[in-house]
Amino acid sequence: MHKYYLNHLQELESEAIFVIREVVAQFDRPAILFSGGKDSIVVTHLAKKAFWPAKIPMPLIHIDTGHNFPETMDFRDNLVEALGVQLIVGSVEESLRKGRVKEETGLNASRNALQITTLLDTIEEHKIDAAIGGARRDEEKARAKERFFSHRDDFGQWDPKNQRPELWNIFNGRKHQGEHFRVFPISNWTEMDVWNYIMQQNIQIPSLYFAHEREVVYRDNTWLPASEFLTLREGEAVEKRIIRFRTLGDITITGGIESEANTLEKIVNEVSAVRSTERGNRGDDKRSETAMEDRKKLGYF
Repeated sequence: MHKYYLNHLQELESEAIFVIREVVAQFDRPAILFSGGKDSIVVTHLAKKAFWPAKIPMPLIHIDTGHNFPETMDFRDNLVEALGVQLIVGSVEESLRKGRVKEETGLNASRNALQITTLLDTIEEHKIDAAIGGARRDEEKARAKERFFSHRDDFGQWDPKNQRPELWNIFNGRKHQGEHFRVFPISNWTEMDVWNYIMQQNIQIPSLYFAHEREVVYRDNTWLPASEFLTLREGEAVEKRIIRFRTLGDITITGGIESEANTLEKIVNEVSAVRSTERGNRGDDKRSETAMEDRKKLGYF
């Protein structure tokens, strides 16, 4: 009799695929929240494996702030074409035109928080009852409170004190009309797990994750990309540096690090040595100690 053992990554992959299949089994109109970052790319890859040789049986949703990295948008479009899946785009620009949200002003202005309204409007418009995301518990303390199936009320809000038990991987997807769920299949993964899996599976990722020369501005202990959306403060100057990004988001709040990691192997080695969280260079998380949890309660990813 042969015994079959799974290694660490195989166990995580199996768990995530199980969760994704549970979503399709329990919900009528699921979707994958796709940012173009490594975690949403891994989730999309897992969904592809979960239903192969059939196509992914749900659309991808991307919330377009209008302040995106061009590299991210190109990657998104190429991946959607290769997979042959539907892409639903929620536009913050359109939300602004409709008066649903108001543009922030000032040197630290960002459209990151404006995504909340656009996302909730997109979910309501397309009657999405389960939105699959790539959040992980190791990223941030608010995300550590999240379950695999995260219930959202009819306002799209999250109550960290009202989380359902998930004993023996039994997931309760019951909901009232107007409510929906966010689902996080890679909750138990770490940043290192994600990179090792990307390397093992040879998953394509945006070039932004690899060290490259870029024009940047040093602000708040990080290198912000120079762009038409970044207003220079007194004493700041645009410099050329070899940097890479550990996490991707709106171009105005995504900080890079100086690095020589221009291959997956070098990235894995670099990540294994760092002692700071990958979201430490995200401007949106520096606004307050509870910035992430406050956004999540309002309906953030």
